[in-house]
Amino acid sequence: MLSPKRVRFRKQQKGRMMGAATRGNTVTFGEYGLQATTCGYITNRQIEAARIAISRKIKRGGNLWIKIFPDKSLSRKPAEVRMGGGKGSPETWVAVIRPGRILFEVGGLDSELSVEALRLAMYKLPIKTKVVKKEDLLK
Repeated sequence: MLSPKRVRFRKQQKGRMMGAATRGNTVTFGEYGLQATTCGYITNRQIEAARIAISRKIKRGGNLWIKIFPDKSLSRKPAEVRMGGGKGSPETWVAVIRPGRILFEVGGLDSELSVEALRLAMYKLPIKTKVVKKEDLLK
C-alpha cells in the first residue's frame, strides 16, 4: 500500500474539494490516461486495486504510471464512543482528486488493450472517470 514515509503533522483538517485540477491534468508519460470527471477521495487500497487490475491486463508489455499519491490522513473515532475526547486516530491515507486530474497512464501498448486495461481500473475507483488520449488533451 502507498503511504508517506513521514509527515509533518499526524492529523489533518478536511479541507475543500472545489474547482478543477490545475496540476496533473495532462497525459505526460504514456499515450492513454484515466482522467477524473468528479471530485472525491481515493484511498491507498483503491489505488492498489486499480494498479493490480491494469497490470494483470497488460501482463508484462507496456508501461504503467501512477500519477496520484495518498498523502492526506483521515482520522476516525472508534464505534460507540461518546462525543468529545478529541480527534480520532489516523485511520487511512487518501489522495484528494479534483475533476480533470490524470490518475493512471499507460504506454507502449496498442490502443484497444490500453483502453480495456484502463476501463477495468475504472470499476475499482469510487469516482467517475474517463479514458483520454494524449493527442486529444493537447488540442
